[in-house]
Amino acid sequence: MRAGLKVGATGERRFVVETAHAIDFAEGGMPAILCTPWLVWFLEHAAREAVVPFLGEGESTVGSHIEVDHLAATPVGQAVACLARVVHVEGSRVSFQLEARDESEVIARGFHRLHVIDAGRLARRVDSKRRRS
Repeated sequence: MRAGLKVGATGERRFVVETAHAIDFAEGGMPAILCTPWLVWFLEHAAREAVVPFLGEGESTVGSHIEVDHLAATPVGQAVACLARVVHVEGSRVSFQLEARDESEVIARGFHRLHVIDAGRLARRVDSKRRRS
């Protein structure tokens, strides 16, 4: 990872909740609302956005820890902004404070940690694991 990533740097991911992002058991009076797994996906990508400008040749990121409190429901059709703010950088490990807001309120808060990795090395390890099974 190239130098320059500092505490306070941010990444953002915005999206509009589509039917594909809704819980899959919206029936019997249950409204079509954003499901937590999709919310986590967008939050993790917001964190990655903060790091991408500092990646070197052949580097990528992998998430290693996430804690998210999904605080409020967001209906299909509403816009959501996911923000990740760097709170700690230690070598290849980067930690983030997370927040997501819909058009009305904060819908999530949390913490995420990712690692900057050598993509080729990871690919070799995965290939080796695949061949063993």
